[in-house]
Amino acid sequence: MSVNASPSGVELINLLGLSEEKLISFFAEMGEKKFRAKQVLKWIHQYGVTDFDEMSNISKVLREKLKRSAIVFAPEVIKQWDSVDGTRKFLIKVSGGNAVETVFIPDGERGTLCVSSQVGCSLDCSFCATGKQGFNRDLSCAEIIGQVWVAAKSFGQLAEKGPRKVTNVVMMGMGEPLMNFENVVDAMNLMMHDHCYGLSKRRVTLSTSGVVPMLDKLGDHTDACLAISLHAPNDALRNELVPINRKYPIAMLLDSAKRYITGLPDNRRKITIEYTLIDHVNDRVEHAHELAELLRDVPVKINLIPFNPFNLSDYKRVSNNALRRFQDILVEAGYIVTVRTTRGDDIDAACGQLAGAVNDRTRRSQSYGLSGVVSDDIVKIMSSSPSQPQ
Repeated sequence: MSVNASPSGVELINLLGLSEEKLISFFAEMGEKKFRAKQVLKWIHQYGVTDFDEMSNISKVLREKLKRSAIVFAPEVIKQWDSVDGTRKFLIKVSGGNAVETVFIPDGERGTLCVSSQVGCSLDCSFCATGKQGFNRDLSCAEIIGQVWVAAKSFGQLAEKGPRKVTNVVMMGMGEPLMNFENVVDAMNLMMHDHCYGLSKRRVTLSTSGVVPMLDKLGDHTDACLAISLHAPNDALRNELVPINRKYPIAMLLDSAKRYITGLPDNRRKITIEYTLIDHVNDRVEHAHELAELLRDVPVKINLIPFNPFNLSDYKRVSNNALRRFQDILVEAGYIVTVRTTRGDDIDAACGQLAGAVNDRTRRSQSYGLSGVVSDDIVKIMSSSPSQPQ
């Protein structure tokens, strides 16, 4: 359980990140009935309440107990950017001198929140800005679900009872979700819980680069949608783009993904294959044909993502002609193919551009010359803000 020391030195449990099961255990230890867990879940996640005194259907005696043993502490937004296209990016402070980024992308009545799972990323995919900053630590469940809480609150979706803006969540922000398995699963289950955000299992998606042992466990804990960051149709090329492929090659990854999807009660579900198209790297006609053959027996839909350039990368954005040609080949092969529209490019919120502020303990960022990348203003804000519970 996540804890923080109170002024009196007593360790307080941050209830924001507790699943229903963990809340039930927490209340059982206090001698309280398990229905208290659902009451508190609703206050925190549906009404945005962090003050126990405002939880009016809980007795005063219990509220006093909670004040002595627990806290509801949401992440702190350091800065917010709003794009001309309606995209909103949050820079969110987490402990240890770090910050992560969360992005909200509107699309008609649909609003997708891209949520981070780690401070930086323990992987180093060659086309992603996040990996260049190195890695510090996993985010706690409170820090993960807190990103949803912050975004919903910013749109008046909680206490103000405004219209639901966050309709979908994708675990596609900073980090590899399956490297932070328990916290990510708990957070996703809170997203889908009827007494929290009530998102459909079809509207919560976990994206992985291919941590096969954890993917093999996933079906025992959740039935969220699955996306695979593939980006190449063969092992030789994927080894260059997604280094974890050297440990868990494509055939092993796709077999694991098929086991997950076929184990779900809904047999109409498909795996989303994410494929970032990079100019003259993986966008050739032969790559499209190879991809079509590779996925022949896998229940998939394919999402093509034009590469979004960033500093420290020599890769270039795919041409429109090459993108259309690649898409046409896959469509002719019988696949459902979508092209991800680049959103939030003017605020560096597009796919692959999230960076945040990482107190890198891998020294990877030094090799890319990233020291001093955080602005002085952000450093001042982070250093002057109080420590945050996890």
